[in-house]
Amino acid sequence: MKSLKLIVMSTTITFNQLRKIKDSLPDGSMKSIAEELNLDVETVRNYFGGWNYNRGKSLGVHYEKGPDGGIVELDDSTILDFAQQILDGRRIVKNKS
Repeated sequence: MKSLKLIVMSTTITFNQLRKIKDSLPDGSMKSIAEELNLDVETVRNYFGGWNYNRGKSLGVHYEKGPDGGIVELDDSTILDFAQQILDGRRIVKNKS
């Protein structure tokens, strides 16, 4: 298994922008991201605004009320970066549903 070197950076985005990215991802993206990062798929869904904390975890996502659905502060942008790479065609979804 190849090793990934990740640079952890905080990111601020609106909730509506985050959901738009999530809704634009092709089928199987959540599972593909989860497997590449060794996370539960529910944890990845929670990152994008899901609320299943029985199976998934929270990964440093902080919400503030405001325009455009509010502001979301992401302590670690790795999942967001993976999603953007999928949308840009730089990463292939391995587990299409």
